Amino acid sequence: MHNITPEQFYTIIGKNVAKYRKDKGLSQLELSLQMGYKSVSVISGSEICYGNKHFNIEQLLKISQILDIDICKFFKQN
Repeated sequence: MHNITPEQFYTIIGKNVAKYRKDKGLSQLELSLQMGYKSVSVISGSEICYGNKHFNIEQLLKISQILDIDICKFFKQN
């Protein structure tokens, strides 16, 4: 991950969150509700880095716990 911009890193994380969420059979709404949000805007925006939105470390921790996966998987380039 040398010479990667923050925006590229956020994109990798967003794609990985989407992949593992779908692998577990959860919709964006279901994940949002389990995280305590009332709409999908945080999840949907952060998965695609829309409007410079991205997940923070607390959100990633919560998502990893909900999906029951190692948080490090979100940071891996495919």
